[in-house]
Amino acid sequence: MKSSNSTIPEETTLPPAGSSPSTHFGFLTVPEDEKVNWVRRHFNTVAYKYDFMNTLLSFGTHYIWKRIAIRMMGLQEGDRVIDVCGGTADLALMAAPFIGSSGRVMLYDINWAMMKTGIPKAAATPYADNIMYIQGDAEKIAFADESFDAAMVGFGIRNLTHMEKGFREMYRVLKPGGKFMCLEFSEPVTPWFRSLYDFYSFYIMPGVGKILGGSRHAYTYLPESIRMFPGPEKLKYILEEIGFKKVTYRRLTNGIAVVHVGRKQ
Repeated sequence: MKSSNSTIPEETTLPPAGSSPSTHFGFLTVPEDEKVNWVRRHFNTVAYKYDFMNTLLSFGTHYIWKRIAIRMMGLQEGDRVIDVCGGTADLALMAAPFIGSSGRVMLYDINWAMMKTGIPKAAATPYADNIMYIQGDAEKIAFADESFDAAMVGFGIRNLTHMEKGFREMYRVLKPGGKFMCLEFSEPVTPWFRSLYDFYSFYIMPGVGKILGGSRHAYTYLPESIRMFPGPEKLKYILEEIGFKKVTYRRLTNGIAVVHVGRKQ
């Protein structure tokens, strides 16, 4: 596993080391104030085929993971939910039946191309009126304190420049007793399965991404960003330090994905 200049978009040149605070974009080290632009370019590239490629590369299991995560939240009729980094609206659409006609899901994402892809999906369902769309930064959520009964993020928090800021903002906008969920990729638990998964994610996925998704770079970033993300126990500790209570997690498919849930008290 390595990072090389082949993973860097041609139009981007990294500044000299030490010129500004840095963070990670996959295995690359980039200036903090530039990561949001890297992420935006990444999702602009993949948005139009995002759902198709997710289903193809996960063999459809991402839908199973998302349904499990939604059930673990314990949503109720009338809940007001914020779906941070909500993208193409998969989680929002799965949450809508649980909150009913009196509930609302606020899909909040910085990338309009991703949301634009999801809007027709929602429009074709009975839940179109239950989902609203706001373009905004997850590190500076544009809602007042204690605005929501539930907050969720699926496969998006690792793309933030400051992950903890995103979690703190989710905590801030939750009402006391509010429900929290984070679904994110991780590494398999079983060594032989981890080796197989590494081979698949670092060699097969980028190749398929280039042929069918139009970008090898985008699908190289995915496994790299997963490897840079905290493991389940560390993430549980981070969430508890922020203030979430009753934090638990469940590994899915040998740990490829992990659901964390908690409460604001």
